[in-house]
Amino acid sequence: MKYQINNFKIKPSEQNDLENIIKKKLKLNDFKFKILLKSIDARNKNDIYVIYNLMVETDKPLKGNNISLYKEKNYDLEYKNYNHNDRPIIVGFGPAGMFCALYLARCNAKPIIIERGSKIEIRKKNVDDFLKKKVLNLNSNVQFGEGGAGTFSDGKLTTNLKDPLINFILYEFYKHGAKENILYESKPHIGTDFLEKIVKNIRLEIESLGGEFYFDTKFISSCKKDNLLSCKMTSLIDNKEFILDTNHLILGLGHSARDTIIDLYKSGLEMTQKAFSMGVRIEHPKDLINESQYGKFKDLLPTAYYKLSAHNNDRGVYTFCMCPGGYVIASQSDPGTIVVNGMSNSDRDNINSNSAVLVDIKPSDYDKGNVLDGLYFQEKYEKMAFEISKDYKAPANLCKEFLNDEVASSLRSVKTTYPHGLKFCNLNRCLPDFVLDNLKFGINEFDKKLHGFKYDDAIIIGIESRSSSPVRIVRDENRESNIKGIYPIGEGAGYAGGITSAALDGLKTALRIVSE
Repeated sequence: MKYQINNFKIKPSEQNDLENIIKKKLKLNDFKFKILLKSIDARNKNDIYVIYNLMVETDKPLKGNNISLYKEKNYDLEYKNYNHNDRPIIVGFGPAGMFCALYLARCNAKPIIIERGSKIEIRKKNVDDFLKKKVLNLNSNVQFGEGGAGTFSDGKLTTNLKDPLINFILYEFYKHGAKENILYESKPHIGTDFLEKIVKNIRLEIESLGGEFYFDTKFISSCKKDNLLSCKMTSLIDNKEFILDTNHLILGLGHSARDTIIDLYKSGLEMTQKAFSMGVRIEHPKDLINESQYGKFKDLLPTAYYKLSAHNNDRGVYTFCMCPGGYVIASQSDPGTIVVNGMSNSDRDNINSNSAVLVDIKPSDYDKGNVLDGLYFQEKYEKMAFEISKDYKAPANLCKEFLNDEVASSLRSVKTTYPHGLKFCNLNRCLPDFVLDNLKFGINEFDKKLHGFKYDDAIIIGIESRSSSPVRIVRDENRESNIKGIYPIGEGAGYAGGITSAALDGLKTALRIVSE
């Protein structure tokens, strides 16, 4: 019989001996087991436990309050045949476009994927050229290219959504090259080093099923012609234009495709303003965060993670995309701007941990009467950040000076991982005063929950402005825009906020299209 054992607690020092602990506690001899869920209970720093949910297969009857019969998870979906005469066109191969394309390909739709950036092998070189040599490719960079912005991140798969389709998404990541632990970790992450392999493997499967990719190709516009959407594309290699026709145009643009979003709005695609967030990255020594989270158990547990939030009147402040043992990276896709983000490899073994600290930006903060005002608001402060050094050095301060309205003169005990160097300044030169006031409030509040968060030498680096899109492309219950046949998906369309939620949104749109 297969049983599910919930809330199976062991000490951190016992993790490498899990099989023997199960054998001893359950008094078993012949058995098999599988980890279903793993989490860390660190509420009491002097008494930390690693907690498992387990599947145990044994002939011995098992009984107890935490024991039940095990039910297998279903990781697969039904694949109906795509009963339309056209080939769907998917613009953007980030998580939303990727899972939309994967499902449609398995339904014999032979999707066409348009991606303004390069395939991952070339894109990685483009990103390295920028991070090491400051050579920015405007179409293939940290924001644009195969895999989307999430490819150069921590690869975090956590989401607040509760949907059984998430099991399918996690399993597909695992099947295409992620480590098995993403199927059971309570806070799963892939790491950018594995994401590079995974997105390529997903692309290869789509191609094997008849899907077709146009990399280094920009979607320009679409118009109705003979009951079809006639879509104009431009090759960024030779600047040649070409037309593709479809009844299903799926827009997985990503939150940084401002030029395309502006053109689509001008062409009549209905959009609304949307709240988003802006702020900074804060960089701490990894050991400091590990000590604060795990105390004397810090060397027995994975690199520590945190997620913090606070409210100041009606304004939220929160940490976002926390990268344990990670890097702060330059993430701009436009010239003359500064944008920062975080990235980790799968082993999270770098010297520092970092996180965004963000403040809510409401439409009332930026609205001047144009739906696109949020885009212009982001761009304004990104350009102001660049003007401080007129180079790719990021505006920065140290935590003690930031909280005291002073400016540090140099780094102290913490060495930055940001690749292009820092320019110490008052961050009011590149962020609104209300954002700075709320950042200070948040940092002080977070220190009450995570001792050491406002460590004097922690580095504050600006600016983080691309956590989500400031517009939403309106769609109906069929997931179509006001222009029939156009399906907005993912972060750029305003319907997701991370890898998993974007993948889920793209997948659900594919399911809807196939069911028509």
